[in-house]
Amino acid sequence: MVIDVDTSDLLTIGVFARRSWLSPRALRLYEQQGLLLPALVDERTGYRWYRPDQLEAARLVARLRRLEMPLARIAEIVAAPRGDAIGLLDAYWTDEEYRVAARRELVNHLRIRLLGEEGDLSMYDIQVRDVPEQLVLTEQRHVRVQELQGWIDEGIGRLLKAATGHGDGLAGPCFIIYHGAVNEDSDGPVEICLPITPGSDVAAATRVEAAHREAYTRIKKSQVEFPQILSAYDAVQQWFDREGATPLGAPREVYFADFMAAGPDDLVCDIAQPIE
Repeated sequence: MVIDVDTSDLLTIGVFARRSWLSPRALRLYEQQGLLLPALVDERTGYRWYRPDQLEAARLVARLRRLEMPLARIAEIVAAPRGDAIGLLDAYWTDEEYRVAARRELVNHLRIRLLGEEGDLSMYDIQVRDVPEQLVLTEQRHVRVQELQGWIDEGIGRLLKAATGHGDGLAGPCFIIYHGAVNEDSDGPVEICLPITPGSDVAAATRVEAAHREAYTRIKKSQVEFPQILSAYDAVQQWFDREGATPLGAPREVYFADFMAAGPDDLVCDIAQPIE
């Protein structure tokens, strides 16, 4: 449309860009994304005007972009009430801290790999414990590494639902047994095990996990991601080689903490290997 209204109280895109710390190019991008719309647009000339009260939102966008926040998440924060916006910002930063921590652990893993036999695994403290016999709900599947986390999350959800309201409920932390290698080329199989109280009446597959001793090391949430988690497995295997012990059966991950609620430096998982 051709603008024939008073624009004296509005700001041109050039003035608005200078005062909002955003470039005209950025403003056009945010307009295309529906993130920051001009107050008026002259469709014949392409001129754009903004209201002065849009400066606060524009400056917020500029600051959030300095965090390298995706535009979709910025749009949620800009549109949200102040209290909700703070929660969204905190959630984003929690995700970022986890991402950075996971990348730091990946660098540590790569350093160990590049050093070969000289790689230092002393950061992993290996302990030994006795594990009693357990009745477990179980679900097993052949799965590759790119599908693994999604299947584990869904499988645990199914087993938890099956266990709800039966007997005394859960009797220990969930653990994942790797009966075969899981990577880009190999698909396990992998077994999810959820300990329950003997005598529980559940509509799901169960089996008895025999009592055993196992060597284990405890790792942080940021160390759980593939492939950096492999360093913890290597540390346990190195302990077996050093001690002259013989592995019994398959290695496993024991998740003893609330993974979703944990921070990147919180201990959440044991990498364990039964001992013959």
